[in-house]
Amino acid sequence: MNMNLTEVICTSRDGDRFEKLKSCYIRGSAIKYLRLPPDLLEKAAEIQEQEARSGRGGGRNNAPRGGGSGRGRGRGGRGRSARGGGRSGRGRGRESTSGRTVAK
Repeated sequence: MNMNLTEVICTSRDGDRFEKLKSCYIRGSAIKYLRLPPDLLEKAAEIQEQEARSGRGGGRNNAPRGGGSGRGRGRGGRGRSARGGGRSGRGRGRESTSGRTVAK
């Protein structure tokens, strides 16, 4: 969970210095613990309900049906079987007249 914060007060490791930052980006892997005031969570729930009633917001439920390029939908290519199939993509080798694959 990456975070963009505004109006941040940064405390030094030893706790004796403070810096006020206009904005700050924190990568999710650096976050160990996050504490939020309870009233903030309640306010966020109210805002989500209001947006759902007014039709605002870009949630998944508002996405157009069909097509799409979301996960699991492929990229519109021909697929593995149409381009040779094998791991290296070089085809399956020569086939003899008996139908068995012959090594190159």
